[in-house]
Amino acid sequence: MKLKLIPAWVTVVFGLAMFGVAKLLPFGQFTFFGQQYLMYGLVCLAICIALAALLQFKNAKTTISPVALQNTTTLVTTGIYGYTRNPMYLALLLVLLAWGLYLGNAFNTLLAAGFVYYMNAYQIIPEEQMLISKFGKAYRSYLKGVRRWF
Repeated sequence: MKLKLIPAWVTVVFGLAMFGVAKLLPFGQFTFFGQQYLMYGLVCLAICIALAALLQFKNAKTTISPVALQNTTTLVTTGIYGYTRNPMYLALLLVLLAWGLYLGNAFNTLLAAGFVYYMNAYQIIPEEQMLISKFGKAYRSYLKGVRRWF
């Protein structure tokens, strides 16, 4: 698998692009009642999801590094991984959505969708191919039973 960018850096790049959009396209600005509560809620949810995923990987004694997937020793399919195949990437998406709420520009939803596309095409699909080759039938079964994002 050839990794293009580390997912955390992809998130930073999309976050900077969102900032640029908010500054360059002021006509997309919005505010609504509860906006801050939703923003904080998304950040809290992202933290909970990320911690749950990291703890499960730690307990399974397998790598969390998206760069060293060849070091994966265990297929984790329970807990948060029973609901989403990519909870760490979901957490990054939730942070970007919260950032978009903070910036208050409707066009940032397009960049959040772009993040999902990029992660699917250049991170998740190559990871899935590697995991299929490593875990075979067990991973194929997992793919059928658990959705990629939600």
